[in-house]
Amino acid sequence: MDIIRILFAFLLPPLGVFLQVGLGLHFWLNILLTLCGFLPGIVHALWVILKK
Repeated sequence: MDIIRILFAFLLPPLGVFLQVGLGLHFWLNILLTLCGFLPGIVHALWVILKK
């Protein structure tokens, strides 16, 4: 399942984070980071997914 989340982290970072933690703080933070720039959203999504 982690491979699917990592794939989503590259394609649509908030979706990857949502699949990992749900509608929590990290999800909303990832949306903000993705809106500020796609690369920060990807980095944060990978960090959240690989942290757990």
